[in-house]
Amino acid sequence: MRLTIFWERMADHFGAGYADSFARDHVMSELDGQTVHQALAAGWETKDVWRGVCTAVGIPADKR
Repeated sequence: MRLTIFWERMADHFGAGYADSFARDHVMSELDGQTVHQALAAGWETKDVWRGVCTAVGIPADKR
């Protein structure tokens, strides 16, 4: 998954104004105790980060 698609999906789910805040502040066990920004900076694949976000917040399967 391209990074631009990842951020589009984040904005679609959380809203354009909140997506970055969520990604910066929300620590998730699904990302080994990291935020989205930390996981991406650590080299995680965007598809794996997206799957972690989906699991953490219960995004429906049809939006994954």
